[in-house]
Amino acid sequence: MPVTLAVDTMSGDHGHPIAVEAALHALEAHPALRLLLVGDEAALVKTLRALKAHAHARIELVHASQVVTMSESPSKALRNKKDSSMRVAIDLVKSGRAQAAVSAGNTGALMGIARFVLKTLPGIDRPAIMSPLPAIGGTTHVLDLGANADCSAEQLFQFAVMGSACVTAMRDIAKPRVALLNIGEEEIKGNDTIKLAASMLAASTLNYQGFIEGDGIFLRPVDVVVCDGFVGNVMLKSSEGVAKLIGHFMREEFTRNLSTKMVGLVARAVLRTLANRMDPRGYNGASFLGLNGTVIKSHGSADALAFANAIKVAVQEVERDVPARIRNLAALAPANVPEVVNAAG
Repeated sequence: MPVTLAVDTMSGDHGHPIAVEAALHALEAHPALRLLLVGDEAALVKTLRALKAHAHARIELVHASQVVTMSESPSKALRNKKDSSMRVAIDLVKSGRAQAAVSAGNTGALMGIARFVLKTLPGIDRPAIMSPLPAIGGTTHVLDLGANADCSAEQLFQFAVMGSACVTAMRDIAKPRVALLNIGEEEIKGNDTIKLAASMLAASTLNYQGFIEGDGIFLRPVDVVVCDGFVGNVMLKSSEGVAKLIGHFMREEFTRNLSTKMVGLVARAVLRTLANRMDPRGYNGASFLGLNGTVIKSHGSADALAFANAIKVAVQEVERDVPARIRNLAALAPANVPEVVNAAG
């Protein structure tokens, strides 16, 4: 099916050159894709000419005179940057010219603008950020990864609904296995919010698997892991740090002396395969779930390959109409919440 995306080309650590290169990769991979490249039109034209793509039939340039910086506060971006590339890209989704927006910009500003312009779906209090992580036997999808530092039990329940609906759409899993991130797997562990959320999930039609600890995200066979944004963001950044640490130690050991260098040469093919499986660029593209529209967040430091993967995620979510699936499943939440709260209280 034809898909039109708005790409915020000016935000992120590397600006429009990376975004334009990624856009060209995406157009090559998706013949039915059309892109609205949002940003400084003169700069975009110059870059497209340098890449010999200035006359590409499936690219349209949309000028935006402002840029939201990575350090800018969400409130300032919302109030003072109404012609930023980020805001214009979201406005294009609101107006219907684009079916989704992709940005590598300031996460807080992107979420604030997207929520203000697009609003949340019925039955959803707050949007959440979800991203896939590599795990034994497949992929684990975790939310929230930073949009909501404090959450009620009802909001954690809504995150589970959103995550389940998205994984069903994106992975063709009829009943995704859902778990709550906790400090232990026993029912007595955790605070009152987590325990109440567990009761609500157990009484729902979701495929709830119980509590899961941090290591279980990568080791246990579940599809969706739910937590508040504070815990989720700390977990994500810690995981990234551990992955970099392991890579650093491996390089040290394989270059320690002549013998280890020889072993490294023998193991090169295995190490390359391992690096490809663990390459974070292949998992780039976090979903802002719960909005009346599709918004995908690319990592701020993404290169062209990683940014192109974020565009790919946007295409898939549009094709599978993820917001509509969340809307349909979220309709179950109001009927379940009061009953479970009364039973718990």
